[in-house]
Amino acid sequence: MITESQRAKLEAYKAASAGSGKARLSKLFDDGVFTEVDAGVKHGGDLTGVTAAYGYVDGSLVYAFSQDKNVKGGAVNVHHAAKICKVLELASRTGAPVVGIYDSNGAFVDDGAEALKAYSDILTQINNLSGVVPQISVVAGTCAGSAAMAACSADIVVITDEGELYTDPNCVKKGKEAVENGTAAVSAKDDAAAFEEVRKLISMLPQNNISVAPMFEFDAPNGAASGPAEDTAKAVADKGSIVELSDSFGTSAYTAFATIGGSVVGIAATNKKGGKLSSDDCSKLARFVRTCDAFTVPVVTFIDTEGFSPETGVRDMAKLANAYAEATTLKISVVTGKAYGAAMSALGSGNADVTYAYPDAAISPLAPETAVEFLWHDKLKGAKDLAVERTKLAAQYAEENASAFDAAEKGCVDDIITAEEAREKILAALEAMSGKRMNKRLPKKHSNMPF
Repeated sequence: MITESQRAKLEAYKAASAGSGKARLSKLFDDGVFTEVDAGVKHGGDLTGVTAAYGYVDGSLVYAFSQDKNVKGGAVNVHHAAKICKVLELASRTGAPVVGIYDSNGAFVDDGAEALKAYSDILTQINNLSGVVPQISVVAGTCAGSAAMAACSADIVVITDEGELYTDPNCVKKGKEAVENGTAAVSAKDDAAAFEEVRKLISMLPQNNISVAPMFEFDAPNGAASGPAEDTAKAVADKGSIVELSDSFGTSAYTAFATIGGSVVGIAATNKKGGKLSSDDCSKLARFVRTCDAFTVPVVTFIDTEGFSPETGVRDMAKLANAYAEATTLKISVVTGKAYGAAMSALGSGNADVTYAYPDAAISPLAPETAVEFLWHDKLKGAKDLAVERTKLAAQYAEENASAFDAAEKGCVDDIITAEEAREKILAALEAMSGKRMNKRLPKKHSNMPF
């Protein structure tokens, strides 16, 4: 039986450890219930400015830490870092996702070089865990310097309107700005909205890289898979299942998690707002495909693009090609429109497990207009109206040399399907190839992606 003195110390202990860190975790975990890790650890007689814990999110075990800027600005000291590292280590042992909630003014400068080592320890642990369990960062306040690097090393970054990401005080990115420049994947109005996004993601992703994704009950969508990327995704995915990422970054590309027939998939598309693929589009698609591949989430790619924009660097093109080529998860490609040149090659249709094309798709090494200039230039001679004749010949070239039927005859697509058949065909492929084994690869540590 505890004494009055011990009871008083216990009450003081609980009161002292209360703060924004705990408050945020109570909003994240089911019913506000969680178990703290190293709850009593202090630094120089004061609390560490971070709460580390584990609990359940939508019934799944999750480890989390939440910084508390009310405790010395949430400064990262050696004990603060040790608590975060312990949570990451426990997650690696149990194969459970990690959610990091960032809100700190930076390092505890009184620790000197130890503070830098503390950040280095966190970055190393996050890197070691990358690709093993899903990691989600929630930037709910200030996230600067080394902390910004740590947050952005997660698989997915969610940022609130009050969140700030930067390494230089003169280059602060807040809320939606961080999504627009590709630093964050999802923006949310406040903590509650951010945690709702986290719950969606946690529920859809596998617990770790050797677990299977959960299955869901579903309602079938309405409509045919045609038009802009959003419309195509909605017509193929189960009703209400889509969680789009990076919506305002790389705006010619579309990336989202969704379910098809109750199975979780990653949907990538290249005709969100039309136009050719930029460097941002390449980075967005490459990052998404690598995330899906890390956790064996099938990737369904809808291809409709005239290629890369003139400003797109070859390095970014190669990065996209590498991401698709290296991915061993199930890959299904559907050519819904134009598929020209290097973009078609980079998007992995050649190494997809199944490739479909719509009847009106155009698949060609060159855009038909360009092909006419190079290959049919003689036919343009003597034309009364060069522009009209070029358009006419381009249509003829596309019909005779770049049609989906021509590609099918040459074994470049597995089948020609209509937009109305797309969901059924994709669902059949997902079911038939759900047990796909990893492709054989030459022995190596990893490929050397052109960053």
